Amino acid sequence: MNTPNPQISFDGNDRSLQKACEVKKIRIVIVEDNESLARAIAYRLRSRGHSVDHLVDGAEAARFLQREGADLVILDINLPGMDGLGVLKTIRARDDGTPTLLLTARSSTAERVAGLDLGADDYLVKPFEMDELEARIRALLRRRDQVYLSHESIGPLQFDRAGRIAKINEEVLDLPRRELAVLECLLSHKDQIVGKQQLLDHTYGVGADVESTAVEPHISRLRQRLAPYNITIKTARGLGYMIVAES
Repeated sequence: MNTPNPQISFDGNDRSLQKACEVKKIRIVIVEDNESLARAIAYRLRSRGHSVDHLVDGAEAARFLQREGADLVILDINLPGMDGLGVLKTIRARDDGTPTLLLTARSSTAERVAGLDLGADDYLVKPFEMDELEARIRALLRRRDQVYLSHESIGPLQFDRAGRIAKINEEVLDLPRRELAVLECLLSHKDQIVGKQQLLDHTYGVGADVESTAVEPHISRLRQRLAPYNITIKTARGLGYMIVAES
């Protein structure tokens, strides 16, 4: 039996240094209107294996982050469209705790204080060294991992991150590895649309040579497994997927 496809619409060579810089490969969004600085940051982070998106306009960035999400945001304060403090405010207003690092000018103490009060996790004063940027990213990720929930739930489904075990009504849900990865990613962003590329990065690894449609069979099979328990994976056409528990 075919499960319906629910639709939703929305208006160096030093090995010790290399080891110190190794972090979990993540998706980073850079919001910076200085093109040369943004390119330099993106180049450095991509060389570490991270997936990087770069946006210039603050209003566009706020929309992008709501649609796509991120593991970490590097956010300049002085932006066209909407300033960085406005972007940060919209992120935190929807209870999005994505680690956010502000980039500020040397003389803008008031802006730094305002940013921290709005929920920024850290700040970096321009100009800065890339090594310091990476160190601050690692620190933010350590903090994030310390507060990361070991268990997620939706409806009758319980997911144990440490054991990578999904259960429904205490019965283990036997899922292939990649479908389990898709489920984990969706549960990590409950009530948010998860972009297809984000799912691909989480399931196959950042930079993997796979077609953009590779995630679709996993979504389809997960829908079939979860449908009897009133758990639905909805499609936001052109945007991604969202997992919800039907009442």
